[in-house]
Amino acid sequence: HTTVGFLKKKTATENWWLERHLKDPFVKATKQQNYRCRSAFKLLEIDDKFHILRPGLSVLDCGAAPGAWSQVAVERVNALGTDPSAPTGFVLGVDLMRISPLEGAVFLPEADITDPNTLRAIQSLLPAGKVDAILSDMAPNATGIKDLDHQKLISLCLGLVNLAQNILKPKGTLLCKFWDGHESRVLQNRLKEQFREVRTLKPQASRKDSSESYFLARLYREMKAEKC
Repeated sequence: HTTVGFLKKKTATENWWLERHLKDPFVKATKQQNYRCRSAFKLLEIDDKFHILRPGLSVLDCGAAPGAWSQVAVERVNALGTDPSAPTGFVLGVDLMRISPLEGAVFLPEADITDPNTLRAIQSLLPAGKVDAILSDMAPNATGIKDLDHQKLISLCLGLVNLAQNILKPKGTLLCKFWDGHESRVLQNRLKEQFREVRTLKPQASRKDSSESYFLARLYREMKAEKC
């Protein structure tokens, strides 16, 4: 009976997920507008409101697979030079996974963002060695243990703050996803130390039952090296 009950429960959960997925307006819009996944609309909404992506900017997309945020970035920074009257930007995507090629973006697949070798590879690919914006929709493989998954994601985000010290231009922007939890304040305070403006955002495209939110940190304060 236990096995049968488990299978019924699993089937019911799968049916609920499929029904929600099919009714999701962002899933429908993803297909209509040819984005690689619905997460594109999270970035579109944030950028429509705060204008963090503009023609001519250089962008690093961390956790880029399958490439939806890079698609948005390519459009918004004019990476393809579609608008000849506007400056042409640059988009670099990095992920542990393989990423299907995307016109207008350069991808560094199977690369660990926390590895020093990845930092050197990123710097070698950037036109000026630095970027105007760091975007991150990345997340660790979920264990199902809420606190542990939360801590892992916060650690990844703190790693991005460290990365910013090497590649983010003064007055640059960092946008990163996090999952709610007791360590969120640690990340928020760290961002406030290095950016003049930090906001917490919950885009409409983020499902209501999801614990995900985003920190938008703007106006990066370039960290001065300590004197010996």
